[in-house]
Formats: sequence, structure tokens, C-alpha cells
Amino acid sequence: MKHIDVIIIGGGPAGMSAAIWCKRLGVDHLLLEKEEKLGGQLTQIHNEIIDYPGLYAKNGKVMQQEFAAYFHNAGCLYRLHTKILSIDASSKTLKIQQENKIEKLHFHYLVLAMGSGPKLLEVPGEREMIARGEVYSATADRYRFKNKVVAVVGGGDRALEGAILLADADAAVYLIHRSENFKARSQYVDIVTKKENIKIITNTRVTSIHGEQCVTSIDLLNNKEKAFSLKVDAVFLRIGSKPNSELVKSLVKVAENELIVTDRIGQTSNSAIYAIGDICTNPLFSSIASSNGQAAIVAKYLSLLLTNEQTSKHKFISKFKP
Repeated sequence: MKHIDVIIIGGGPAGMSAAIWCKRLGVDHLLLEKEEKLGGQLTQIHNEIIDYPGLYAKNGKVMQQEFAAYFHNAGCLYRLHTKILSIDASSKTLKIQQENKIEKLHFHYLVLAMGSGPKLLEVPGEREMIARGEVYSATADRYRFKNKVVAVVGGGDRALEGAILLADADAAVYLIHRSENFKARSQYVDIVTKKENIKIITNTRVTSIHGEQCVTSIDLLNNKEKAFSLKVDAVFLRIGSKPNSELVKSLVKVAENELIVTDRIGQTSNSAIYAIGDICTNPLFSSIASSNGQAAIVAKYLSLLLTNEQTSKHKFISKFKP
């Protein structure tokens, strides 16, 4: 069985940064990514990324290409198309599958960087809609909905920004939110309330999505238990994200929102397992920049542990506090 000091699961910005730091620090490492390319959710970002100092990116694909180029130039070790079948924390082993080959790997430390995925409504017709490929970007696809009717579900920045983009492209927009008040920034709320082609429906949730070849309508239920339907040509789900923590729920402490609980170093309730990026509780607010910082902290700390240098000096920050 092959031994690797630090195995990183996930090839998004956090995982890539951890591998880069491991390479720089001379730490034996391997990054495992289930998809065919690195970058995580970056390629799903279609708008400009203007808050990453030192790198202006026209969209997430551009940033993914920049990150991947740096990653490859650094000489980081990684495998794509690799599925994690199981993790045994007691024996510090992973069972992985790459194409038809199943293999076991032994690790000293494990870094979880699986990120998050879009949260779903979990209503009838939703998964069928997704399976048909009816998952759209309000930035890239907005003009295809000119003179059509769409529903945007959610109350945060992404929902309201999407509703504004679609309305500006001459779509008729239903903005549906389960609560009374929006969580989005005030400037977005001001805009949507003034747009004549945005109809705001609050205190209401979507209960089902209809359509055989494509979406044709949705059913809704408000907080007064009144049910009604709307004819729509598309549904834009913008209800937040869900951590990809299912694989490790039995191994480490997980919060009610399914985020992995970590201390300020990134250590989980298992001393051999660390977590970084969108999958964990620290920091309070996530971003690409903060995930890169988390990766640097974890990689540097694990380097100290592995080389047994200055370990005692850092013990006070590595102790897990649930």
C-alpha cells in the first residue's frame, strides 16, 4: 500500500492552494479530484471576479485556467477522475477508484477540500429539470429569455442579481422568496423593487416543478397555506449552497448546517483530518482568497508537524475546540 504524508481531497481553489504550499514546503502530497479538470466551481462563475487582489478575471473559467497553469508549473502531484470510495480514519487509509482500478492509499494527514454544491429545493420535478440540462446562468444565458417568463428562487445576493440581469434582458421575472425579508445587499433590494418586470413574491415556497420536455409551470404555497401555480419558461434556483461533507460525517464533527467543524488552524475533531474552504465552519465568511489563506495555514502547520520542528510552540492553536 502506497503511503503519502498529506492527501488532499478536492481540486478547487482551496485544494489546489494546499497542494501548491505542500510542494513549496517539500511535503509529500497528493491531490485527488473526482472531475476531469481542476478548479471546482470556478467554471460556473460567469461574471467578472474583481475581488481577488493581483488577478482580474473576466469570469471563473479564466481564473480556473490561471490557477491550473500555476498549479502545473509548481509541479504538484494530483490525480483526476478519482472517486473516494471510503475513508478509514483509524487505519488512516483511503479506498479510491480511478477508472476501473481500485486502490488503497495510506496517509499521515488528510485535508478535506471538497467544497460545496448548489442547495436544492428537493421538490417533485426538480431533479428531472436538472437532468434535462435546464440549469442556467443569469449572466451567460439571460438573452435567451428575452420576452419569456422566468422564476428566480432565493433571497440572497445571487438571486437578486440574477433577477436584475434577466429583467434587464427583457424577461418577465417572478422573484420568489420563502421569507418576508431579503438577505441580499440593500442596493440589490432597491433595484428589484423598482423594476416593473420583476414581480416579488415573498413568504412563499415552490412545491413542485412541471414539464416533460422543458419547464412549463411551478406550484407554490404561501405561509397562509394558499396554493397557486405560475406558468414559467425556466426556473433559476439561487437558494444557497450545501457542503459536500456526506463522505466524512461519521469521521468528524459536523454542524447542523453540515459544515465540518474546525478550529482556527483547520483541524477537525479528528487530529489527523483537516478541512479548508467552503466545506468548514472557519472562517465565518468564505471567499476564494480566504480559502487560499486557509490552505497556506494548514500546509505550513502540517509541514511543522511532519518535520517535528517547533511543534510544541504551536500546540496551543492546534487543539480542537468544538
